[in-house]
Amino acid sequence: MRVLVIKTSSLGDVIHTLPALTDASRALPGIRFDWVVEEGFAEIPAWHPAVDRVIPVALRRWRKQPLRTLLGGEWGAFTRRVGQGHYDAVIDAQGLLKSAALTRHARGPAHGLDRRSAREPLASLFYRHRHRVAWGRHAVERVRELFARALGYAIPSTPCDYGLDAGRLGARDADAPCPAPYLVFLHGTTWPTKHWPEAYWRRLLELAAAAGWEVRLPWGDDMEEARARRLAAGLDAVRVLPRLNLAGVAAELAGARACVAVDTGLGHLAAAFGVPALSLFGPTNPAFTGAWGPDQRHLASDFPCAPCLRKGCGYRPTEADRAHFDLEREQPLCFTRLPPERVWQEFQARLLAGGRDAPSPAGIQREAI
Repeated sequence: MRVLVIKTSSLGDVIHTLPALTDASRALPGIRFDWVVEEGFAEIPAWHPAVDRVIPVALRRWRKQPLRTLLGGEWGAFTRRVGQGHYDAVIDAQGLLKSAALTRHARGPAHGLDRRSAREPLASLFYRHRHRVAWGRHAVERVRELFARALGYAIPSTPCDYGLDAGRLGARDADAPCPAPYLVFLHGTTWPTKHWPEAYWRRLLELAAAAGWEVRLPWGDDMEEARARRLAAGLDAVRVLPRLNLAGVAAELAGARACVAVDTGLGHLAAAFGVPALSLFGPTNPAFTGAWGPDQRHLASDFPCAPCLRKGCGYRPTEADRAHFDLEREQPLCFTRLPPERVWQEFQARLLAGGRDAPSPAGIQREAI
């Protein structure tokens, strides 16, 4: 059986789809997948052993230059690739008009969410088969149910398994020394309101360094690199990573003892590789989009307006807020409910306590393998 998956973006959404492929592979031995995904995330599907062909799409880039896309041949090349093979099922796992429209270029019956289940109800008009999947659950579980209904197997009740093959990231040299245990702090995210205050990150790094940990800071653009270098300034135990592609960041995450993250796609990637993580939520709701899997812990703000699900903060500070907080350095204020001392205490107690490779206060201990 051959299936085409359409899940183009974002990073977290792409990762949320992986457990459904693992479910289907167990329920239907021999099933194989092709996957249409945004070009920036094209590395990820190839890490799953059930995926044969990854078909990059560039909707984000193409919509900025539609005429150039059509005349330059990129759109035509994409539609030809999608239409090359015949599929037993084409599953739009995104439920948006932009993804639903892509099903028209594939050869095979299209499946997707019905109008009451999709984020954009009109998307259901593009599907031959429409499936009801209830709201109110985590995105991973909703996608698992969609695949089960589309492909005709029982909805799994087992814990999710992302099925990623870490070996596809590039094997470590067997003769190379085993690295000391380290942490990764994922400080970058998209919405301005999802950023934990920089002063809090700096204090958390100081606490981790004082406990003997090496901490690694990845970054994805110039602004994130500049922040990482400010955070690491003067702290010998903190390492700003070089510019890495997605596979390089994944390899760093896969080797980490644990990580702290804001609400970011890389936090979902850590979960997919089974890395224990503590994720911090201010304006967003971890019940629906938090990192999902074993050893994933969430700290959510209980500020009066959280979660607001807004990219811009509309909260007006009170006189009490002005008296207690630095309104320049502690923004958004919902994160004042998650100060660095509380985060470090939770991180140690829930994810680092009793770890076999935890460093001593005197320094990081190297462990032989």
